[in-house]
Amino acid sequence: MRHAGQAALDALEPLLARLRALPGLTEKSRGVFYRKSKAFLHFHEDPTGLFADIRNAAGDDFDRFEVTHENGREALFTAASQRLS
Repeated sequence: MRHAGQAALDALEPLLARLRALPGLTEKSRGVFYRKSKAFLHFHEDPTGLFADIRNAAGDDFDRFEVTHENGREALFTAASQRLS
């Protein structure tokens, strides 16, 4: 699974805009978000769709979300919001 390319990130732009507005996140490069000095969230693509890896609540690993469709994007945004608070 490779990191999401520009076309995939274009499709996710509304979600990226919402993530950019969350306090505590810094976008180091397009679609790659950090919290303080630690990687927090990034995107992948493969033939089965688009995915996001977000740091888990314990902070020691990542959870994967399918974000090809809107319901997955909403679930990811909710998780990001909760994990930042």
